[in-house]
Amino acid sequence: MKDDEYATIVQTGPGTVAGRYLRSFWQPVYQSADLPAGRAKPLRLMSEDFALYRGESGKAQVLAPFCAHRGTLLSTGWVEGDSLRCFYHGWKYGPTGKCVEAPAERDGFAATVSVRSYPTREYLGLIFAYLGEGEAPAFPTYRDLEDDGVREVGGYRRDCNYFNNLENQCDPVHVAFAHRTSAFTEGGLIGVPQVTAEETDWGLALRASRDGVGVRVTQFGMPNLLHIKSSPSAEGAGWNDMFAWRMPIDDLHHNSFNIHLHRITGEAAERFRARRSKRPADLRSVQELGAAIRRGEMHVEEIKDHPDIVGIQDEVAQLGQGQVADRVNEYLGRSDVGVVLLRRLWLRELKAFAEGRPTKSWQWKSNISATVGIGADA
Repeated sequence: MKDDEYATIVQTGPGTVAGRYLRSFWQPVYQSADLPAGRAKPLRLMSEDFALYRGESGKAQVLAPFCAHRGTLLSTGWVEGDSLRCFYHGWKYGPTGKCVEAPAERDGFAATVSVRSYPTREYLGLIFAYLGEGEAPAFPTYRDLEDDGVREVGGYRRDCNYFNNLENQCDPVHVAFAHRTSAFTEGGLIGVPQVTAEETDWGLALRASRDGVGVRVTQFGMPNLLHIKSSPSAEGAGWNDMFAWRMPIDDLHHNSFNIHLHRITGEAAERFRARRSKRPADLRSVQELGAAIRRGEMHVEEIKDHPDIVGIQDEVAQLGQGQVADRVNEYLGRSDVGVVLLRRLWLRELKAFAEGRPTKSWQWKSNISATVGIGADA
C-alpha cells in the first residue's frame, strides 16, 4: 500500500478526506444508558470535540463543544429543561444551538448568538449523530436488530487506529490462530478456511469455507459497520445478530459500539439473562491484560477462561501491529482477499468523494439465512 493511500484512510480529523467521508454518515456517539436525563458529557470524535446532553424531557442532543461567549466547555454546564446553560457566564443554548438567554446582556442580544447543533437520534440503545455538512441523509435502520429477543448494547475502547479493527473483521484466517482457544473453536470454527470476498450493495460479503463445517459469512457495511449472524451457543443464546460500529476517537484510538440481539424470548430469555448476570469478572481490564501479554509478562493461553477472551485476543493482535499498522512494508497473500477488497472500496469511494463525484449509495439488505459457528468477533 502506498504512503499517500495509507494516510488518506487512517487520518480522520476535521478536513481530512476520510474524516469528511465518515462524517457524511450517521454515526453512533454514545450508549444511551450512560447518559441520564439532566446530564451533559464531553465527546471526542475523529479528533474533534463536541458536547452531548440529555434534556429533562429525555431527548439527547449534540452541540458544538464551546460556548460562543468566552469559549469554555459547554459540557461542564447545567441542563435546564431541554437547554444547556454554560458554566462560565450562564449563557443558555437550546437544542437547535440558538442562545435563549445571555445574562447581563441587553434584551434581544441572545437571539443574535448560536452554536452549531448536530442532528441527533436514539436507536436501539445507542445515540447517533450526523456530524457532516449539509442536510443529514435518511437515518438507516436494521430490521434484524428490531425483532423480539434479548438485546445487549455494549462496546469498548481500543487504543489503536480504527482501521486496524476494520481490517481485522475482514480477515477470517486469524480466527484459526488468534482465537484458537475461544467460543469460536467450541462452535466448530477450527482450521484454516478458504476465503472469498465480493462487493455487495452494503459493502462486502466475506465467506470462509472449512471442510466438514460449512461456510461462515461476515457482512461489512460501508464505511465502518460489521454484521455477523451466529448460531445458537452452549449457554442457550439462540441465533444471534451482532452489529458493531468502529468509531474513531482520534487517529490513535477508537470506540466500538456493539449491539447483540439474541433471538430468545419468554422463560429461555430469563434464564439467559440470569446466566449472563453471574458471569465471572476479571478485576484486570482487557486493556491491562492485553498490555501484559504484549510485554511478555504472560501468555494469552493463561487466561483462556476469561469471559472476554475474544476481546483480549483481538486487543493483543491489533495493538501488536502498532497503534497505526504498517501497511507499506506488509506482505499480503491470497487469504487477504477481504482486506484487499476493503481497502479497494475505501480508496475508490474516497477518491470520488475528494473529487466531488457521486459515491456509492450503500443499502443494507438482510440476505444471510444462516452461518456456522458461535460467538461474534466484536
